[in-house]
Amino acid sequence: MTDVGPGQSPRGHRSVPHTGDLRVEAWAPTREECIVEAARGMVGSFAEVPPDVSWAARECAVSGDDDGRLLAAVLEEIIYRMDVADELPVDVAVAPEPGGVRVRFRMADSSTATQIGAVPKAVALHGLRLARDAHGWACRVTLDV
Repeated sequence: MTDVGPGQSPRGHRSVPHTGDLRVEAWAPTREECIVEAARGMVGSFAEVPPDVSWAARECAVSGDDDGRLLAAVLEEIIYRMDVADELPVDVAVAPEPGGVRVRFRMADSSTATQIGAVPKAVALHGLRLARDAHGWACRVTLDV
């Protein structure tokens, strides 16, 4: 799924052009770190947040029927918080818990960010994937912008 191999970073993300939407691919040694990379890739595709911005801690439990749906649920939580609270994650941490994951956000006011791309409105379920591969975990997600 990703072109990660010997000599490349064990974790990361990239945006891939996709007709009328945005596709993010991410990879990491663990499922939870891969979800974090996907979240960073999503936010980094449309916003630059100053490193010294003030933030507030937020936390929630997220579940999904399978790993792909779990990834979608975490990204949808970010989109929801942007829509209803005008908050944008400066950092994300994901830890496993029974039935899903615990997500810890450092959220900044959206007005502190510089918009550099189209803001995602939803996560598409078509082509959604989060799975173990030869190098750890990798995911692919398409975002409606």
